[in-house]
Amino acid sequence: MSDRLSMRSILQPKQVAQALYHPAWIPASVDPSVDRLKKARIIVGAVAAFGVYTFVQRKFAFEEVLENMLTAAVVVLLITPLTVGVMVFVWRRTGTVRQMRVPLVNSLKLLLFFIGSVVGLVFLWQGTMALGGFWLVPLGFTALWLTGMVVYGAVQVSGNFFGTAAVHRSLPPLLATVTTWLMAVPDLVTGDLHGLSLTMGIVFILGAPLTVTAIALLETRRLKRRYGIRLSAHPATLPPTSAAAPPQFPPHASPYGHPYGAPYAPPPQNPYGGGPYQPYNGQNPYGR
Repeated sequence: MSDRLSMRSILQPKQVAQALYHPAWIPASVDPSVDRLKKARIIVGAVAAFGVYTFVQRKFAFEEVLENMLTAAVVVLLITPLTVGVMVFVWRRTGTVRQMRVPLVNSLKLLLFFIGSVVGLVFLWQGTMALGGFWLVPLGFTALWLTGMVVYGAVQVSGNFFGTAAVHRSLPPLLATVTTWLMAVPDLVTGDLHGLSLTMGIVFILGAPLTVTAIALLETRRLKRRYGIRLSAHPATLPPTSAAAPPQFPPHASPYGHPYGAPYAPPPQNPYGGGPYQPYNGQNPYGR
């Protein structure tokens, strides 16, 4: 986990989600701009997961939200290992699988734990609504707490996509793209527009995956251009990156590429001793 939990923090779903779904072995982001892209990708992915059509129609079907959660969980459970497996097969040309074994296993554990939390939450809400009566209060409070933890956990895993950034930093945008498209394809194939008109249905079905794809492409492009991180390259062959290390520049060089170095750098030292502007000591330097 990323942090130890106390009895007080256990009562806070956000703290529990931060500790469970963003463990310490997940590497920090290499660039603040990439973090901003991840946040945008999370927002668009959330729109795709819950379905904007329920709000456009001005009615909120809680049972339908639970069904969407189960559908999304099944899609993620099937697609994530499959996509990672395809990339591992690609990476085998320039490296070994053994070098990626530890982060792969850790990511799989995090995936299974999150899917189990989502499935447990859905069945808990269904049981709470079915039983009612005396069980409504204890089960309802438990379901509310678990809902908060899963929501905050979804934000965490949407950013790191189950810690796959520990395997390869370009995997999270790839997985986000594949997942959102596979969630939209069934509606396109079956023509199910969820009661919307043709134009609105196409906009809300294709809007999310197209936006997620654009953000993911921009994210992978920045990783490639700024840090040399290519999706097709084996993780062991990538250049080392550090989020804490500032960019290094040559001595007296300007970070803006000034052609003459730093224009306000201190004057160079006189190779024959003394600076170019020595204080007057009362003696003529030319012997007169």
